Amino acid sequence: MTGSSDHALAIDVGTQSIRAILFDPQGNLLAMGRVPIEPYVAPQPGWAEQDPEVWWTAIGEACRKLWASAAKGQDATAGPIGPDRVAGVALTTQRVTLVVADANGTPLRPAIVWLDQRRTEGLPPIGGLWGLAFRISGVRETVARFQADAEANWIERNEPAVWKRIRRYGVLSSWLTARLTGEWVDSTASQVGYLPFDFKRGEWVGRLDWKWRVAPFDRSWLPRLVPPTGRLGELTPAAAEHLGVRAGTPLIAAAGDKQCEALGAGAVTPDIAALSFGTTATIGTTHRRYLEAIPLVPPYPAAIPGAWLVELQVMRGFWMVEWFKREFGASEVARAGALDIPPEALFEELLEASPPGSMGLLLQPYWMPGVRYPGPEAKGAMVGFGDVHGRAHVYRAILEGLAYALREGAERTVKRSKVPIRELRVSGGGSQSRAAVQLFADVFGLPASRPHTHEAAGLGAAIDVMLGLGGHPDPVDAVAAMVRVTDRFEPDPAANRTYGDLYRSVYLPMYDRLRPLYREIRRITGYPPA
Repeated sequence: MTGSSDHALAIDVGTQSIRAILFDPQGNLLAMGRVPIEPYVAPQPGWAEQDPEVWWTAIGEACRKLWASAAKGQDATAGPIGPDRVAGVALTTQRVTLVVADANGTPLRPAIVWLDQRRTEGLPPIGGLWGLAFRISGVRETVARFQADAEANWIERNEPAVWKRIRRYGVLSSWLTARLTGEWVDSTASQVGYLPFDFKRGEWVGRLDWKWRVAPFDRSWLPRLVPPTGRLGELTPAAAEHLGVRAGTPLIAAAGDKQCEALGAGAVTPDIAALSFGTTATIGTTHRRYLEAIPLVPPYPAAIPGAWLVELQVMRGFWMVEWFKREFGASEVARAGALDIPPEALFEELLEASPPGSMGLLLQPYWMPGVRYPGPEAKGAMVGFGDVHGRAHVYRAILEGLAYALREGAERTVKRSKVPIRELRVSGGGSQSRAAVQLFADVFGLPASRPHTHEAAGLGAAIDVMLGLGGHPDPVDAVAAMVRVTDRFEPDPAANRTYGDLYRSVYLPMYDRLRPLYREIRRITGYPPA
C-alpha cells in the first residue's frame, strides 16, 4: 500500500441488498452505499432464480452511492475521502448461488439462488467401493440427498441444450470475480455448495474422489482457486469504471459472507463463537485444524489462510423475523415508517412484554429441511400454545427457538473440538436489537458482544484486503487493529436457569419425538419433497 492509498473497498453481495463499503486501516467505516435487490424470482413453486446482471448492476449503483456519500465526508487525519484512496478491493457474497456461463462469461440461464429447493429425482446411487463405504458408514441417504440437490444434475437432465454450452460452472463469487478481473478465478473460501471441492485441502478434489460421481462435472469448467488474502487479479478498465476506482486496483481474495462475518466480528480463535443474525442464522468457530462437527458435513474454509470455520446453520433463520413482521407486525411497520426508524427497533417492546421462556411457548425453527441435521423430513413446530399467548410471546418464541438451535450446534462443535466457548460475537442485521442480543446471552449463559460496526461481513473482507496488501502482518494483529468490541451483554442468571431447563427438558427431545409425525406428514402431503 502507498501512503495515500490505504483504504479497502468491500463489496458485500447479500441476499436482500448489495453494499459497497469503504474502510480505513483501523477498521473505521468511512462511507457506504446500499442498494436493495429482489432476492429472487420463482418461476415455479420452490424455485429461486435471479438474473446475474441484477447483482452486477446493483454493485455499480452501490458504488456510485458510496462515492456520493464519501464526497460529503472527510478523513480528519488524511484529508478528503475519494476513490484514489482505495488500495484494494475484496468481494464477499451470499453462498451456494450457482451461475453457469459460456466461454466468454455470458450466463446461459438465470442463476440458481441458494434458497432454491428443486431436486433431481431418480438418479442412480453411487456404486462400487464408494457406494459400499457409504452403506457401511450409514451415510448413503446423505450422499443421495447431495446428488439430488446438486444443480448440475438438474440442469443436465432438464436443460440439455444449456448443459452442452457450459464452459464456466461456479458460484456467484466466481462469476463476479471474472467480471471484475477478466479471469476465471475465485477464492478457495468461497467454494460453498454442491461442487467437487476438497474442504480439507482447499482445492478441487482428486480425480478418483466420489464427488466427481455426484454429477457430470467437467474439470475444465471450474475456476482457478486462490486462498484468502491472495491476489485474484486486477480490475479491468471496464470494471474499475463500474466501481468508480482506478484501473489496475488489486482484487484480493476474501470469503463467503458468513466466514467474512466471523472475521469481522473478531472470532478467530475456537473459544469465541460468531453468531450471525442473517437470513440464514449460523454459529461458527474458527479452528486451525480440520474438524467436522457433524460427520460428512465439512467445515468451511475460513476467511484467513490455513483455518476452517466450523459452522452450524438454521436455514431461513432470521427470515422468520421477516415473516413475523409481514404477518403480524403491521402496526410496528407503520409506526416505524412515521418515525423513520427500522421496524425491528419497535419489536424490542414485544420482547419486553413477554417473559423469558414465553410462558412455555417453544418453537423448533426448522422451516427448511437440512441434509444431515435436521433431516430432510424436518418441519417447523410450535408447542405449548395457550390462551395467554399473544404476538409478543410468538415473537420471543421465534428468537428463543433460534437461540436453542444455535446453542445445540455450539454444543456439537464443543463436543468434537474439546474447546469450550467463552464468548459470543454477534453480527448481522438482527444484531442491531439490543434485546435480541441479550436474549441470546441468556440462552447460552455466555457474554455476548457486538463489533463496532454491524457491517461485519464487509469489515472481514476489508481485513483480507489489508492482510493481502501487507497493511497488517497477520490475522491476530489485523483483528486487534480493525475490530473493536462494543456493547457487551452479560447473561442474566435467572433467565439462564429458565432457558437451561426448557432447553434440556423440552427443546432437545422435541425433534426426535416429532420426527415420526414429520415423516407421516411428508408421506401424506409430499412436503417436504422426498
